Amino acid sequence: MVPGVVDRAEFMKLLARLVLWLGGWKPLGGPPTASKYVLIAYPHSSNWDGFWLVIFAAYFGIRINFLVKHTLFKGVFGPLMRAIGGIAVDRGESQNLVGKMAGKFQEAERLAIAFPPEGTRRYVDYWKSGFYHVAVGANVPIVLGFLDYGRNEAGLGHLFYPTGDVGADMDEIRAFYQGMKGRYPEKDGRIRLRQEDPALGKASGS
Repeated sequence: MVPGVVDRAEFMKLLARLVLWLGGWKPLGGPPTASKYVLIAYPHSSNWDGFWLVIFAAYFGIRINFLVKHTLFKGVFGPLMRAIGGIAVDRGESQNLVGKMAGKFQEAERLAIAFPPEGTRRYVDYWKSGFYHVAVGANVPIVLGFLDYGRNEAGLGHLFYPTGDVGADMDEIRAFYQGMKGRYPEKDGRIRLRQEDPALGKASGS
């Protein structure tokens, strides 16, 4: 690097630090040690959550990928969607999304895919389990990302490899997020998968 010239990554980190300071956020944690992982983005109760996730990714110097509706990749928006880490998904087709994402992990040297497990900004009784099954299928760890509006603290928590014991793994996730609040706490989804309830264990897609 030329002396006196700040490289792009360092510039983005400095810019992100400024934006976080202006927003009153205290960043916690650090970049994950794994080169491939599934990132939980929780809570998700506001349109601002995605913005802050991008800012924190820049602050930690990591690239985050997102699942985006394939229609947004048409025309002039395609290059932009790919540039910001979008992965096109056609939810109208019958496809094995978990298998597809696991395949992307196998093909890539470095890859982080963010999942907002609530799947919506409204309150839900159950998280969607895609993040869990992708991690298990691809044999990659789960990183616990968080935006705690209650304390104005956010960042990346520890990573762990799911064991396949859904109840035990979700207990670890619940313990980590206990007490954290989204921008609109009444919209924070309950941290639970349908598979944890025997009566609903055979339900698919969530």
